[in-house]
Amino acid sequence: MNEIICPNCKKAFKVDEAGFADILKQVRDHQFEEELQNRLHLAEKDKESAVKLAEANLRNSLQEQIAKKDQELAALKSQNEIALAEKLNRKDAEITQLKAKMESVDVEKKLAINEAVQKIERERDTLAHEVKTKELEKQNLENSLKQQFSTELQGKEAIIKFKDEELARVKDMKLKLSTKMLGESLEQHCETEFNKLRATGFQKAYFEKDNDSRSGSKGDYIYRESDDAGNEIISIMFEMKNECDETATKKKNEDFLRELDKDRREKKCEYAVLVSCLEAESDFYNSGIVDVSYKYPKMYVVRPQFFIPIITLLRNAAMNSIQYKAELALVRSQNIDITNFEEKIQKFKDGFARNYDLASRKFKDAIDGIDKTIRELQKTKEALLSSENNLRLANEKTEDLTIKKLTYNNPTMKAKFGEVSSGE
Repeated sequence: MNEIICPNCKKAFKVDEAGFADILKQVRDHQFEEELQNRLHLAEKDKESAVKLAEANLRNSLQEQIAKKDQELAALKSQNEIALAEKLNRKDAEITQLKAKMESVDVEKKLAINEAVQKIERERDTLAHEVKTKELEKQNLENSLKQQFSTELQGKEAIIKFKDEELARVKDMKLKLSTKMLGESLEQHCETEFNKLRATGFQKAYFEKDNDSRSGSKGDYIYRESDDAGNEIISIMFEMKNECDETATKKKNEDFLRELDKDRREKKCEYAVLVSCLEAESDFYNSGIVDVSYKYPKMYVVRPQFFIPIITLLRNAAMNSIQYKAELALVRSQNIDITNFEEKIQKFKDGFARNYDLASRKFKDAIDGIDKTIRELQKTKEALLSSENNLRLANEKTEDLTIKKLTYNNPTMKAKFGEVSSGE
């Protein structure tokens, strides 16, 4: 036990070692705290002094830098003022020189302007004269065009009037035909139409019903025509199909072409024609005479109103070759060697057929033109002219084909014709 005397009351009291150590620790902690506070206070004072010193140093440094910059700025300002003065002096000198040059240029410019003005005035007068001339030419051209357009307009009005009249006539014909068909068959109608012209246009023609059914089928009518010597000019197998007759099945024209071609070949007819009211709304068959030889040779499909025109067209084409058919028949009847002879005839027939086909197509184009607008009238005209040209070419070929040309380079034929001539 330790004995401790209180410094205030002077009393002694005893404490054990643990208590003594505790009291000693308290005393030491108090002293440490006081010492720490003293040191912190001193450190704070040192920090303030260092900050103030640093601020003073920084202020002095900045003032020195500012003073240095002011000196540099003053020097630069002085240099710039000197350089600016020199530039101003140079510019004044340049301005003086430019003024002198401008005065001289002004004189030249005035002269050039006067020259240019005079030139422009001359060009203006020339252009004015040309414009006046062009105006006169334009006025004359306008008058000429007006007169031309007036003439063309009158011609077009006449064509339009003709077209309207033709349309009215065709419509009236169709209306009459369709009305008439209700009361009689198409076969009777075609026979009646043919008989109306038989006495005047078809005096030597045969047109009767085909009653020969030995081959299993037969057409409706056969048209044949021969010359005075009995040489056949043309033969046509006709088949008539009326819409009224086929209302139950509504067949098409193509359904009858194969059988018609078979009848044509069996009855030894040159052409085949289907006169049909079938497919009444078809623009293809309503266009006029339709050539279907791309399917079956020498075959056509027509509406009833083209029954007589197709006979006339084929008959006129055949008449052009009748002379050569007669000569060929004479040569064959006398057993003449016809080496190369038939080849020349065939060549003529092929050429004629080509021209005829072209004419037939152009004829179709002409019929189409009736139902087209005014803009198509020119095309119709060209088609008709082309058709006429092809027919002319075909006629020239027929006129150009002579016995002399047929026997050229053919000694046998030449000798035979010589015998025939001497025998006569």
